[in-house]
Amino acid sequence: MPLRRNRTDPAAPRRPRRRIRKLRLLALLLVLGFLAVTAFSYGVVYAVSQQLSGLDPLHQQHQQVDGYVYAGDGHTILAVLRGSQSRVLVTSNEISPWMKQAIVATEDKRFWEHRGIDIRGMARAFWADIRHQGAVQGGSTITQQFVKNSLTGNAPTITRKLKEAALAWQLEQRWSKDQILTAYLNTIYFGNGAYGVERAARTYFGHNAAKLNLPEAALLAGIPEDPTLYDPVAHPQAAKQRRALVLELMLQQGVIDKARYRWASRQPMPKPQDVHLSGVQGVAPYFGEYVKAQLIDKLGAKKVFGGGYRVYTTINLQLQKLARTAIHKWLSDPNGPQAALVALDPTTGAVLAMYGGNNFHASQFNLAVQGERQPGSSFKPFVLATALKQGISPLTVFKSGPVSIFLGNKYWYVHNFEGESLGPIDIAKAIAVSDNTVFAQLTKVVGPSNVARTATQLGITSPLQGYFAIGLGAEPVNPLEMARAYGSFANGGYRIDGSFFGDEPRVVTQIRDESGKVVDTNAPVPKQVLTPEEDEVLTQLLQGVVTSGTGTAAALPDRPVAGKTGTTENYGDAWFVGYTPQLVTAVWVGYPNKLVSMAHLFHGGPVVGGTYPALIWKTFMQSALAAMQAEPKSFPSPPYLSAAGQRVTYRNGLIQADNGLCRDTSIIVYYTGHGPSRTANCKRNEVDVPNVVGWTLAAAQARLAEMPLTPQLIYKPAAPGQSVTRVLKQFPLGGTLSSFDKVTLVLAKPLHGLVPHLVGLPLRTAQKRLARLKLTPSVRFGTGKAGRVVAQAPLAGVAAAPGMTVHLVVARG
Repeated sequence: MPLRRNRTDPAAPRRPRRRIRKLRLLALLLVLGFLAVTAFSYGVVYAVSQQLSGLDPLHQQHQQVDGYVYAGDGHTILAVLRGSQSRVLVTSNEISPWMKQAIVATEDKRFWEHRGIDIRGMARAFWADIRHQGAVQGGSTITQQFVKNSLTGNAPTITRKLKEAALAWQLEQRWSKDQILTAYLNTIYFGNGAYGVERAARTYFGHNAAKLNLPEAALLAGIPEDPTLYDPVAHPQAAKQRRALVLELMLQQGVIDKARYRWASRQPMPKPQDVHLSGVQGVAPYFGEYVKAQLIDKLGAKKVFGGGYRVYTTINLQLQKLARTAIHKWLSDPNGPQAALVALDPTTGAVLAMYGGNNFHASQFNLAVQGERQPGSSFKPFVLATALKQGISPLTVFKSGPVSIFLGNKYWYVHNFEGESLGPIDIAKAIAVSDNTVFAQLTKVVGPSNVARTATQLGITSPLQGYFAIGLGAEPVNPLEMARAYGSFANGGYRIDGSFFGDEPRVVTQIRDESGKVVDTNAPVPKQVLTPEEDEVLTQLLQGVVTSGTGTAAALPDRPVAGKTGTTENYGDAWFVGYTPQLVTAVWVGYPNKLVSMAHLFHGGPVVGGTYPALIWKTFMQSALAAMQAEPKSFPSPPYLSAAGQRVTYRNGLIQADNGLCRDTSIIVYYTGHGPSRTANCKRNEVDVPNVVGWTLAAAQARLAEMPLTPQLIYKPAAPGQSVTRVLKQFPLGGTLSSFDKVTLVLAKPLHGLVPHLVGLPLRTAQKRLARLKLTPSVRFGTGKAGRVVAQAPLAGVAAAPGMTVHLVVARG
């Protein structure tokens, strides 16, 4: 009989008990997991509800605390950052329906349909970004934008976007669409200190938001996209174009009809003098507005207005007053040219004076910051700085006089004012007398894109294109950035940034909160651009401009001065930018609203950089340095640096060393250890290789013979329908060769004959010819002489192939 196993027998099966234990453990884990997920979900929902409960602007209003912008003395108020003044909260029925419709049409046309997240809009924006290989459309709804402005901020992270989407969805479950739209309009920034639609309506139009008409609403709806660019005070043309776009969107979406669209498009823009700015006080209103703009860019309008910040700035009110006095001494005619002036301390980067216009209440356009005009020859020091960085000595000689510079596909013709020619002169002389032709040649040597890069590194923040004319001041800039860039020259080659604001003019020294706690100290941060030796040489050359060149009117009797004049070709802009070791000042003179020639406005002669700008500069600097109690101080003398001339050529967009065979060469004096790294591959009796691809063989052979070059023919089998009379390829396609070198031309060779000429033949004859070549006719009928072929495709003379179809049009009569 079978043996009965003992319970303690190790061979006894235990699988059922183990399986039960595993199931119990799994069940326990599932329960714990469910409880964890439930607790987490509850926590998320509770946290979201807590965040959403404080979103209503009406609830937040009592939390706002006025902030202040102080002058450099630490107590004079320049501007008030008032939440209550910058944002006046209104209810839904206190907002014009036109405003609601305009903002929805512009920012979120599906606002009334989605539930906080517009999947269709996000997909459309994503596809547009892919097509343009960059961010060109935003997929955020109005609800998401409101949440971002109020809670999540602008951090470009996936976490922030997910949180924003979750909060937007939750908000749509709790609030009505109209409540969300009203809160959004109460919180967005409309520029010029106007935070919310009610303050914007009062600022730009002098009435409340309920009275906004269609063109006014369209203008306001276009501003939040970029409050600086679409500012109707500073950039009226851009704002008008933006308004037109908003109106067009409303027309496309059926909000307005064509009659209303045409009427609104014709309505005038608000006049700058009628704009009622909020929170602007003090003796330096242009500076105060610039500080606010910098704060908004860095911190956002929500934090700036009503956040209780105490902002301490760099402005010296005594120097500010002296700037106004100096300008009014020389430019007293209110209908004549105006001036802008910026002065800064080169060692700290602190902007000490900013004169942006004669009357802030008449025009809020800041000539010192927003007045981008061509700097003329005052931009030449950036060419000089680029040359010094490349090791080019100012002893290098160029020929002064009319010059044509080949740019690869065209010639650039340059001349001096009034056709002046000085013959061979070195760079040192050329900068002193501001010789255009020499600096055009130097720009070619150092490379225009390198000039743009150097200027940007020194402190120019306006976008610069690397065109050859950049060296003569064709790219627009403003006085503030010119002063800052020249400040790098006065500071041993170091650009000064701020520890908090980064690569921006340093106008803020410290920010405190309402309790007095330091939020941030915008300490000076030096960034080296030029070596001390390069900077010392450059400053010595710019001293020559004032001692014996175009800027003698700016000379100070007891101090060394370095600087540069600038005049545009039509006398529409005049500049002087100069510095001592303790102070840098940029002065621009011209008409603020349009380019007007000043050819006869300086005692009957032209206004150039060495006239009003230099005189204003001198008057201001004398009084300002005295007020600063700055003792006369000399610039460091540059060391002796050995140099030697090298013969170079401009080839393939680069300066290369001559290999002894180059034709168009010049001698550049380089400091020891510098010079071209590449030697040109010029050839003996060198000629350019013309591109003759697509030419007939006869024309191509004649063109090559002119150079002279020798054509060499090779053939490739022709594809059906391919032309056999024109050059398909050539080797080399361009570049240079020695005279009589061979240029290989590739032509097509038909292997099965050519398509015959059939037009004018009877149909039967045409069909027989095609049959002999094993070509297939396709016939359709048209008008003309009966029975005759009146058109064919492909045309006669191209390569044929067996079975190829030739379409014939035959006349019926």
